[in-house]
Amino acid sequence: MERPDASASAAPTAGTPTGTTPGTVSEQAFLSLRRDVLQGEHPPGAKLKLELLQVQYGFSSSPLREALNRLAQEGLVRADERRGFRVAPISAEDMADITRMRLMIDVSALRDSIAAGDDAWEADLVARFHRLERLESRLPEGPVVLDADWVQRHRDFHQALLAACPSQRQLALSASLFDQAERYRQISGRHRQSLRRKNEEHRRLMQAALRRDADTACMLLSEHMLSTQRNVVAALRKMPGDA
Repeated sequence: MERPDASASAAPTAGTPTGTTPGTVSEQAFLSLRRDVLQGEHPPGAKLKLELLQVQYGFSSSPLREALNRLAQEGLVRADERRGFRVAPISAEDMADITRMRLMIDVSALRDSIAAGDDAWEADLVARFHRLERLESRLPEGPVVLDADWVQRHRDFHQALLAACPSQRQLALSASLFDQAERYRQISGRHRQSLRRKNEEHRRLMQAALRRDADTACMLLSEHMLSTQRNVVAALRKMPGDA
């Protein structure tokens, strides 16, 4: 896989934190490494050696070390003073914990977002759904490969649902948990044998939010996340060693 030149301006990647501009070398290193961890280029448990990352990405040790420390803060990487950095491991128990926390954070944030959302929030939600739907309509039949475009548009839609929530801390926690779950969605997508079209789930979510039916929207969001957890667990059981 070709890597971007460290001197080039990086384009926004899947999972880019809201409001982040990938301008500095440190930010480029963080976004590049983060993207590859989320998409499974660095498998769970893999050791992240600075000298190898320097060759792979073309960055010096300082921005890479900063990126690894930031990823450790996000729960995507584990740091050990003696062993260095490793990609966080995966397990059904970890996915269950992520889902449990998302149910606590996101469902409440959605209810507050629906209560506070204005016309601009509605317009943005519709636009984000439309972009995701248009992309999904062009996907071939069969198991879906969760490419970078789909990942970003999916993330954008879910963020738009919650965007009017007044608590910035809650939104930050939600975004972090969403990205921790992304690694598991990638695993589920790669091992799924049949197509799972999500656009109807997303449409129902959007419609409930727009008509300000918070109870239905929160129920649909909860089921959406629990369905992902079930698919992930099924995929993990098929993996060698039963992760």
